[in-house]
Amino acid sequence: MNTIEIAKEFSPYPGGRYPEDGPANGTDFRNRHLVPVLKAHQKAQVLLDGALGYPSSFLEEAFGGLVRAGYTAKQIKETFDIKTNDPTLERFLVLIQQYIDGAKAKQ
Repeated sequence: MNTIEIAKEFSPYPGGRYPEDGPANGTDFRNRHLVPVLKAHQKAQVLLDGALGYPSSFLEEAFGGLVRAGYTAKQIKETFDIKTNDPTLERFLVLIQQYIDGAKAKQ
């Protein structure tokens, strides 16, 4: 299983939803790191450790955006094992699951 360490492989300062929001946005993270794993039918661990925090716009676009891109919540949850070893980041695990479950597929 591959590991995607957001702070090391993407940015220790993730933020924003869209590219116009800055260089470490949720759209770019989703397209560069998450979608390729789904397209390759692989599995990956996503490690939240190392970042100071995660804005809701970043998380919702990165993970909820997968549903809008045509993946099911079941596919996403079976593909990605989202973890943290940092107690200050644990609340983001719950938020990510809520964003995946609450996203609506594009009609």
